[in-house]
Amino acid sequence: MTATTRLGDLVSILGGGTPSRTRTDYYNGDIPWVTVKDLKDQLTLSSSQERITTLGLKNSASRLVPAGNVIVATRMAVGKAVRTLTDVAINQDLKAVMCGQRIDSRFLLFFFHSKASLLESKASGSTVKGILIEDLQELEIALPPLPEQRRIAAQLEQADRLRRTRRYALELTDTFLPAAFLELFGDSRANTKQWDSVTFGEVVIRGPQNGLYKPASAYGAGTPIVRIDAFYDGVVTELASLKRVRLSPHEIERFALTENDIVVNRVNSRPYLGKSALIPRLNEPTVFESNMMRTTLNTESANPTYVTHYLQTSFVKSQIQVLARDAVNQSSINQEDVKGLMLRLPPLPLQQRFASLVERAERLRATQREALRQAEHLFSSLLHRAFNEEGYP
Repeated sequence: MTATTRLGDLVSILGGGTPSRTRTDYYNGDIPWVTVKDLKDQLTLSSSQERITTLGLKNSASRLVPAGNVIVATRMAVGKAVRTLTDVAINQDLKAVMCGQRIDSRFLLFFFHSKASLLESKASGSTVKGILIEDLQELEIALPPLPEQRRIAAQLEQADRLRRTRRYALELTDTFLPAAFLELFGDSRANTKQWDSVTFGEVVIRGPQNGLYKPASAYGAGTPIVRIDAFYDGVVTELASLKRVRLSPHEIERFALTENDIVVNRVNSRPYLGKSALIPRLNEPTVFESNMMRTTLNTESANPTYVTHYLQTSFVKSQIQVLARDAVNQSSINQEDVKGLMLRLPPLPLQQRFASLVERAERLRATQREALRQAEHLFSSLLHRAFNEEGYP
C-alpha cells in the first residue's frame, strides 16, 4: 500500500469573508469576489458574479487568492472545488487551499473531486451545513512525485474534456427539434403560416380520461404505472424504472395505455400543470395514475408526435395558465379544459415529416447518451484509480 500524507502538511488553507454590504464603495471594483454561486460544473474559474474594490478587500476578512490555487466550498455546496486562473477574493463559505512545493495544484483539484462525497458526508449544522478547516487538513493523500502528479492531472483533464464535449453535443441536439418545429410551423401564437385552428377535442377519438388512484399500500409489485415523475418535455424517460401497482384485470383493461396515447398532467403546481408525454411502445400492460388524463388521437388528421410537441409550446402553456384553478398547494385543469385547448393543425404530410425528424433525432440522442455514459465512466474510473487507497499504479 502506498504511504499517505496528511493534506494539512502539504498545503496552507485560508478562509474568506464578506465586505460590509452597507458600503457601496466596497463593491463593483476590479477584484473578482467568488462565492458558492460561482462554483458551477467546471474545473477552473476566472470570473465571478460580483466584484469588490481594494478598499473592500482591505476592510474585510476576505482574502486574495493568487491564480493557480484551489478553492473549496466548506458551506452550502460542500466539497465543490475549482482551480483559479486569475487572482480572486473569496467569501466565508469558501476556503483557499494554497499548494506547497510538493503538490501540483491540478492534481490537488482532482483529489478534491474524488473526495467530494466524503466531505459532503462530514457536513453538519442545524440550518446551513458545513465542514471545518480541520476536515480538509486531516484528509489523507497518496502523493506520487511531481512529474507523475502532472501526468495524472493531464490525463484526467483530457478525460474531463471528452465528457464535456459529449455533454455539449447532447445539449446541441436538444435544441434541434424546437428550432425545426419553429422552422416548419412558424410561431403558434401568431399563427404566422395560417394553419387551420382546431380544438384539441376535435382531434381526439378517446378521452380525455382521468387515471387510476390507488393507495400507497397497493404499490410495490404488479403492473407498471406512469406517474407524473416518469415523463419530461414530452418524453417518458425510463419504462424500466416505472413503479408497479397491484391491480385487478378489470382495472388493467380500463386504464391500460397504448402506443401513441398522450397523457396530460391535470393536477400539479402551476409550472408543471399540463405537462404531457407521448406513450412509446410498451413491453407489457401499463396504466396511468389519477393526476393525469389519457387521450387517443384521430391519426387521420393529427400526428401524435406533432401534437405532443405542440403541447410543449408557450402558446398552449399560456392557455393552461389561464384555465388553471388554484387550491391551497396545487392547481388543476379538467377534461373540458383540455378538450378546449386551441391547436394549429398543418397538413398531415407536414406533421408526419416532423415526426420523421423526431425519430432521427431520438436515434442520435440515444447514440450521444451512450457516448456520454462511456465518457463519464472513463472519468470516474480514472479518478478512482488515481486516488484510491493504494494510490495510482
